[in-house]
Amino acid sequence: MFNLKNILLGHPVEHFDKGQGKGFEHRGSQYVHHSDLPHHETAFFRLSDVQKILIVAFLLSLVISFFISWKTTIIAFIAVLTVIYFADLLFNLFLIIRSFHKPPEIKVKPEDVKAIDEAKLPSYTIMCPLYHEWRVIPQFVRAMAHIDYPKEKLQVMLLLEEDDKQTIAEVARMDLPKYFQVVVVPHSLPKTKPKALNYGLKHATGEMVVVYDAEDIPEKDQLKKAVLAFAKSDPKVRCIQAKLNFYNPHQNILTRVFTAEYSLWFDLVLTGLQSIKAPIPLGGTSNHFRKKDIIELKGWDSFNVTEDCDLGMRIVKKGFSTAVMDSTTYEEANSSPTNWFAQRTRWIKGYIQTYLVHMRNPHHFISHWRDPRVLTFQLIVGGKVASMLINPIMWVLTFCYFAFRAQIGTQIEQFFPTPILYMGVFSLIFGNFLYLYYYMIGCAKREQYSLIKYVFLVPLYWLAMSIAAYTAWYKLVRQPHYWSKTKHGLHLEKEQESATNVNLAFQKA
Repeated sequence: MFNLKNILLGHPVEHFDKGQGKGFEHRGSQYVHHSDLPHHETAFFRLSDVQKILIVAFLLSLVISFFISWKTTIIAFIAVLTVIYFADLLFNLFLIIRSFHKPPEIKVKPEDVKAIDEAKLPSYTIMCPLYHEWRVIPQFVRAMAHIDYPKEKLQVMLLLEEDDKQTIAEVARMDLPKYFQVVVVPHSLPKTKPKALNYGLKHATGEMVVVYDAEDIPEKDQLKKAVLAFAKSDPKVRCIQAKLNFYNPHQNILTRVFTAEYSLWFDLVLTGLQSIKAPIPLGGTSNHFRKKDIIELKGWDSFNVTEDCDLGMRIVKKGFSTAVMDSTTYEEANSSPTNWFAQRTRWIKGYIQTYLVHMRNPHHFISHWRDPRVLTFQLIVGGKVASMLINPIMWVLTFCYFAFRAQIGTQIEQFFPTPILYMGVFSLIFGNFLYLYYYMIGCAKREQYSLIKYVFLVPLYWLAMSIAAYTAWYKLVRQPHYWSKTKHGLHLEKEQESATNVNLAFQKA
């Protein structure tokens, strides 16, 4: 039913079209997002009215303070940046220590998997959103056939987009197993992966649901492990996240460094977060749910380009939690610098969207600042983006100080009070070493010893991430809901090497 007040204020007007699904109309455009999430909990709007007022007030106060005392303002600005950087450093050190001191991931013994009565296993729906990725479907079919789960209890759903005519035609010519189902997602705005997942959830028949990407090769017992992990976990656990890694780490230098990053993130950082019951940004794949739970959570935010991170935050806000289990899904590491940059820009844009969405009620943050989950959210999502934006500023200041110390060294020093100077020096000398060491530990834990020497190239990787972070802010303004599609199947261009990598992945799985 149309609401005149909403129309006059420019707010979305809900409509329910039985032929298309749930959506709304806004400024002459229709958005069919297939989700029950209220607008204030989605990334459809970049900023709430309160956030706009606060940002304008902050900028005005910054300008006024600069005119009153420009030197004090710059000192305060640099102090805030240094404290954020230093806090991020200490927090990551704490997580790494926790991940070794108290390994928190749910471990499922092989004998427990073998002892499962398959007749009592729940039905499972595997959702795989695809867009212009028909070349990797044969590999995906092989990966699903490789899974050790009763096929009569499997529903493998290929979610194809209506305007992707080539993939639809190619899939129609394939002789897919009986447990595969092709679901065509009707064309609508927004064109995102979470919108496709929400549509697919309506057609899911399994008691359990998992999301896989088209190039994924999960360990063959992962579904059984997920069932047992839910049985062993706290009743408040709503998602079981499998670890992710790559099957083409040696394709080029980029894939080597990318693999080192994933080994650190999934094997150390996420497990450290779980150990302190902090919000866990989900991976874009291999997150397992009970169907009733994901429906209760109202699915995915169709307007957020990192719907996985957002869902991880919503799980905690609803009073639930995520657990990590000791099973790995092998993916394709992005081997193209331009493709990697577009993917990383989208990820960072999604983190910014997630931060803005969950900070729409500043009063809640202020009143609950003692809650560890509130503080860790600031460090995990806000701090992660902030550190990427701060890095270039700190690097430029450091370079100018040492390169032109005779000319401007004294001027730079006056902006660093003694405590801030000590924090900055510690971060420069020990912080960068520690961050590189974390990457090495991640590689060693994965027994990827040949990658350790490439960790010394990580500073260049950080520079690229910082450029992507600034690009993400620009994209957020110009194209807030545009999904920069990651091209998969690049490893297929080298057929012989690809076959070897994929076969090794199947052996590991």
